[in-house]
Amino acid sequence: MASEEKNREMPHTVILEGREKLSVSGVTDVQSFDEEQVLLETVRGMLVIRGQGLHVERLQLEAGELLVEGEIGLLEYDDSAAPRGSLLNRLFGR
Repeated sequence: MASEEKNREMPHTVILEGREKLSVSGVTDVQSFDEEQVLLETVRGMLVIRGQGLHVERLQLEAGELLVEGEIGLLEYDDSAAPRGSLLNRLFGR
């Protein structure tokens, strides 16, 4: 419960630089990622990033920060996508 309260207090910002570099704060988990889509859980809901040649340049979940580079074509909050648990937990069956 304390971590949920901490997450809600974490600031959330989205900064897009020239459609090639995206900085996001307030990230609590990365649900999935590939070269065309990154699905993030943020303190403000699920965030979908779509484009081409996407790669996660930096991820620091402890600080809630993510940096994505590539050709970014879409940013969308998707309230219908329910969080599925940590990507690492799903990969390793935790």
